[in-house]
Amino acid sequence: MSKIIIIGGGPAGMMAAVTASSKHDVVLIEKNEKLGRKLYITGKGRCNITNAKDIGDFFENIPCNPNFLYSSLYSFTNEDTMDFFKELGVNLKVERGDRVFPQSDKSSDIIKAFNMELKRKNVDVLLNSKVKKLIRDNQHIASVELFDGNIINGDYFILCTGGLSYPQTGSSGEGLTYARFLGHNIIKPRPSLVPIEVEEVWIADLQGLSLKNVELRITNSKNKSIYKEFGEMLFTHYGISGPIVLSGSSFVKEGEKLKAFINLKPALSEIELDKRIQNDFLKYANKDFKNSLHDLLPSKLINTIIQLSNIDENKKVNSITREERKILVNLLQNLPLHIKGLRPIEEAIITSGGVDTLQIDASTMKSKIIDNLYFAGEMVDVDGFTGGYNLQIALSTGHLAGDNVGMD
Repeated sequence: MSKIIIIGGGPAGMMAAVTASSKHDVVLIEKNEKLGRKLYITGKGRCNITNAKDIGDFFENIPCNPNFLYSSLYSFTNEDTMDFFKELGVNLKVERGDRVFPQSDKSSDIIKAFNMELKRKNVDVLLNSKVKKLIRDNQHIASVELFDGNIINGDYFILCTGGLSYPQTGSSGEGLTYARFLGHNIIKPRPSLVPIEVEEVWIADLQGLSLKNVELRITNSKNKSIYKEFGEMLFTHYGISGPIVLSGSSFVKEGEKLKAFINLKPALSEIELDKRIQNDFLKYANKDFKNSLHDLLPSKLINTIIQLSNIDENKKVNSITREERKILVNLLQNLPLHIKGLRPIEEAIITSGGVDTLQIDASTMKSKIIDNLYFAGEMVDVDGFTGGYNLQIALSTGHLAGDNVGMD
């Protein structure tokens, strides 16, 4: 049996270890004191393990190199993921947006299941073990040296060290350094699934306001829509966050002049919203404008909308003109924001960029440069939207690497 060395004990590394252990002796090296540390905080601690949509629908939710993942996702599908954990005793449930969680809402159940299976498969897990360097012999890796001086020889190696997001969980990017040292091209890491900063100073007044059933649209410098999604969002002191914003961040590139527009009433057409406002104005005909919007908007948003509309807050509702009402309708369905950029990569859920997919065999996850090296997980230049897609990518690429390692 070949000896497989896997570096990185996140979801990709653990799945690669479980899979490879059916055919090989496996050593899993993790620098933290426990495995799956990032899993503990995913899905707000509930662990959105995958998505229950048809596997064919996954690709439209993966904006970065989706075609590269064809073999991975079809070799180990979301159905396979759910069956895997159910067989390990983890009951699952499907929530809004087809997101899949443990029935218990505890990410620890997923990690316990992995630990149990790793133990059953006799995987040698080395915790608190940080790799210092990979020892190379031409186009071949011979061994890894740990910071404690221990040298571990192996026949094949799988790198699953993650990206640069959430560095407190151990994602510090050293795997990308190893890959670059070995001759791989690294696509510049950038934050993905991260809040967006905007230029408007009034945004700070809305900090903490959460909105449901709104639509976010992002346009480029030519005013062409490059992203549009319906769902939940949150205002922060620096800009916007929440599920539809995090997914939208994948389309925000450095240096581009982009705008965002929030449709606060996407269920209504322009004509329907105008009629709704007319009915409210009729109801509050003798009141000041500032006291007429409580049926339409959250209280925290009213002052901002009034300021942006340029309608005198003390103006009687019955004297508001048709043109002013038209301005209000447009504002409610196209609340404009100028995008400044993304929050730091340390605040991102995942990292976009990483090992160039052109240098990895998509059918095996094997390096095209180093004879006995494979990759899996977030350190590869692939990423998806929120909703369980990224964890499925990690599990699918980990399984594909673990299934093919040592088979040449």
